[in-house]
Amino acid sequence: MDAFWQGWLAANREAERRNDWRVLADSYAEDATYGWMYTPDEHFMAVGREQIRDWALGTEMAGLDGWHYDYVATVMDESNGMVIGFWRQRAGIADDSGKEYEILGIGGSWFGLVAGPDGLEIGWQRDWFDLGSTATTFLALAGSGRAPQGLLDRMGLDGMTQPGHYRLADLPSTVWPPPVDAGEHAAKGERP
Repeated sequence: MDAFWQGWLAANREAERRNDWRVLADSYAEDATYGWMYTPDEHFMAVGREQIRDWALGTEMAGLDGWHYDYVATVMDESNGMVIGFWRQRAGIADDSGKEYEILGIGGSWFGLVAGPDGLEIGWQRDWFDLGSTATTFLALAGSGRAPQGLLDRMGLDGMTQPGHYRLADLPSTVWPPPVDAGEHAAKGERP
């Protein structure tokens, strides 16, 4: 598991260097799910490696060139095949004082690892981030005159018209990762 995680971190740094996150899709199982919540009734969900490549790591990352997501802490649960990575989301753009724009609040990814043909793969991933802080940082960047056009274009999109955006009732996978939602990891005596 540690070797997988070190490879994942290296792949993330390479994706950041290239400004192309789609290369990370090769780390996911063919039938993996990857989602996060924008609001209680607006969610993003990609189902399968190619939707993850095209939507989660493609269209959802459009306009975020130069941003970096530095993992600052990791928790591994080897008995359940889970990893939680906490990351800081920074723009790669400095303000007037020279400080980099950053989305405050804690962000992270929760991964479920599964055995694949060539080793461990990501079977599911769920992200969380502070949406209020994200909006504040994006608006500050837009008002600063420093935001690249790609970010401004992204901010102008209607989320629900984008691929992979769903109302809660229409999600193609569960908000909680499927095995967690099914109660496979509930503590003894707890309801799933």
